[in-house]
Amino acid sequence: MKSSKTLNKWIFLACFLLCQITWSQSVFGKWKTIDDRNGITKAIIEIYKEDGLMHAKVVEILEDGKKGALCTKCEGDKKDKPILGMKIMEDFEKNNKGIYKGDTLFDPEQAMTFKGRVWLDEDNENRLKVRGYLAFLYRTQTWHRVVEN
Repeated sequence: MKSSKTLNKWIFLACFLLCQITWSQSVFGKWKTIDDRNGITKAIIEIYKEDGLMHAKVVEILEDGKKGALCTKCEGDKKDKPILGMKIMEDFEKNNKGIYKGDTLFDPEQAMTFKGRVWLDEDNENRLKVRGYLAFLYRTQTWHRVVEN
């Protein structure tokens, strides 16, 4: 009888841990971007998985006066295209530390492409750290999870 109670406790513990893993937050979803230089709320970015890799696109522009903005500084196929709907991250891979890394982190405002890293804030899984690299220089922004009802 005693071993049955012990077994039940282990089963409960295993189920509890499995639920915690399942419910833990991920980088995927919608995120509100805030400019790290001036604090202006810029846009909502959707991060999604495609072919096993992480991608992101602009799904809403929040900054006043920028709703219909075009990528005027861009070159090539992005020249004068709407920023709304634009893909800004492509083919980021997750490493064994839970950090996504990739070579295509695009900033439409500067019309520049950076190498990037993306990871959840250790202290708050509703905050996302997004770091762009240009040679040995880098900038990190904190994005905030959009909680949808």
